[in-house]
Amino acid sequence: MAASSTVLSCPTMLGRHRSMAAEMRTLRWGAKCQLSTVKPSKYSSKFSTDVLLHESPQALFDEYLEDKPRVFKAIFPDKPKSDRLNEEEWRIHMSPINFLFLTAWPVVEMRIRCKTNGQDYPPDVPLDITKVLELNMMKWELQGLGQVMEPSDFTLGVQGALYPDRGGSHTRLKGRLEMNVSFVLPSVLGFVPEDIKRSVANAILSGFVDSMKHKVIESLVADYNRFKNERTTHN
Repeated sequence: MAASSTVLSCPTMLGRHRSMAAEMRTLRWGAKCQLSTVKPSKYSSKFSTDVLLHESPQALFDEYLEDKPRVFKAIFPDKPKSDRLNEEEWRIHMSPINFLFLTAWPVVEMRIRCKTNGQDYPPDVPLDITKVLELNMMKWELQGLGQVMEPSDFTLGVQGALYPDRGGSHTRLKGRLEMNVSFVLPSVLGFVPEDIKRSVANAILSGFVDSMKHKVIESLVADYNRFKNERTTHN
């Protein structure tokens, strides 16, 4: 305590202490500015679906899409932890993402919205389609990386659409999903080569896209079939 009091009471030492503190703040600020100029690595993945849909006149797929909570559960069947925020949006706790030696727990807010009569349809959807289900990620958060990466160092985007196409002899369920991810690695991981970063990003994207392409479509069609049976039983 005596030594500390002596240091703090000495004007010369106090001046040096303040100078060193100011220098450290300048270095930290400069490092932040330098990091913010690093160009992020960007990757994307997309898929389209086109499957036969055995639609019933007594239980149209359009009617099924009107029950948003039911459709949400069918689209995300393996996500038990979710909260409904409003009529169209849900907060979902996704499965963890392994990112090099890091693990993050994504929490996303998804919006499910139905559009009809060609109003504000996505550009690749024909205007004669009676109803379109739009899926958009509104917000996201990566829990578990607070001490390693800033929120602005990682961005994630998901958007898609599903709709029944009755243009042929049979109704078909068509749609597409696009996912984008970009990130800036912390300076301690600046040595990671591009091919490693790409393989990590592709693993994240392919895991999500494959899940949507297979599990979700199968789950949605299966639940629609249950919807048809319920209508038939009640009628």
